[in-house]
Amino acid sequence: MKKQVKTSLSARARLAKNLRLLRARDGLSQEALADLVDLHRTYVGSIERSERNVSLDNIEKLAGALKVDISELLSESITPGQSGARQGRCRLIHAAN
Repeated sequence: MKKQVKTSLSARARLAKNLRLLRARDGLSQEALADLVDLHRTYVGSIERSERNVSLDNIEKLAGALKVDISELLSESITPGQSGARQGRCRLIHAAN
């Protein structure tokens, strides 16, 4: 029997990669995103480094802040330009504060 080689990223690694891409797409710092979802900035950083086993509740909060479906955070095929209609959003948030 041939051993299957796993070539795709783990769910944790996909979440980390996609969170970083989507956060950067919106021009948000880790701290700004953390503030939007009421999490600590170091926690968001540790998610992006694949160091955390993130709860569904927190994934849902992050997806909501980034205006994407949870499935997009776990997708294997997201690219940096995907869902780019929201660029500049953080400038409006910070201007309002």
